Amino acid sequence: MRTALALVAAISLSVAGTAALAQSPQSTGSIPPAATTPAKCENPNALGVARVVEIDTTGGPGFGFEHFKAYDFLQDKEVVLTFDDGPWPAHTAAVLKALSDQCTKALFFTIGKHAGWHPEILKRVVAAGHTVGTHTWSHKDLSRLTDDEAKAEIEKGIAAVSIATGQPVAPFIRFPALRHPPAMVKYVGERNISMFSTDLDSFDFKARKPDQVIKTVMSKLEKTGKGIILMHDFQQATATAAPDLLKQLKDGGYKVVQITGAKPTEPKKEFVEMVRKEMGGGLEDARPMSSVIRTVPAN
Repeated sequence: MRTALALVAAISLSVAGTAALAQSPQSTGSIPPAATTPAKCENPNALGVARVVEIDTTGGPGFGFEHFKAYDFLQDKEVVLTFDDGPWPAHTAAVLKALSDQCTKALFFTIGKHAGWHPEILKRVVAAGHTVGTHTWSHKDLSRLTDDEAKAEIEKGIAAVSIATGQPVAPFIRFPALRHPPAMVKYVGERNISMFSTDLDSFDFKARKPDQVIKTVMSKLEKTGKGIILMHDFQQATATAAPDLLKQLKDGGYKVVQITGAKPTEPKKEFVEMVRKEMGGGLEDARPMSSVIRTVPAN
């Protein structure tokens, strides 16, 4: 299942070049391509992106030592920033600002329903040059579903994110609760989608204060020296912690690696139609809510 894997490091790329590589090829299916124009970095002392790793996801290779130990592509002091469960009002925007201020990039694992509720926020993630994978349709535990139900969770998630962003998604998925039913591992392998576990979990869903998130991540990094970091842009504590966490990563000599896919995942037509029917129209053309809706004085 893990044959034909190629890990290609892009060396000495500027942030602008990194953003260009992160854009997915145009879709040849029913999802039109979306324009992305990441802003140029103006901070010479930013954390930045040390290198870009492109993954050939043929056969569905897995990453993250908690579950998958075949591929150790990170060098000492290198990290991959990953965020689950978005997009979400206010919190995702705060994470995006922190990343932008440090001119760095992350891998977002997006819930399909959330993409349908907040497509304008997800469009900002894409426009900033981040990589967007999927986190199923509604974050159900796939191990508790029938095979057909679990496949629908995966495919509806892919379809919803594709519709919301206006382009095929990156070929990456993170299973809810990091539970990997063997049948679904086989299925995503057949779809040439790579699975991401983690090297270190921030456990930010348990944290009430930003300092707890930072302490957990930095203390675990001291032990591992590198790793794929699991966080949630859905969580307020993480959104608040992001600026200081990125600064501490920079001060600690850590370097960010951005993950991109060699070939995006095209949504299946039947699930695109299913999601459009369920979520309604307007997802593709959604503007920021503030430009559509405002509160006016009552008479």
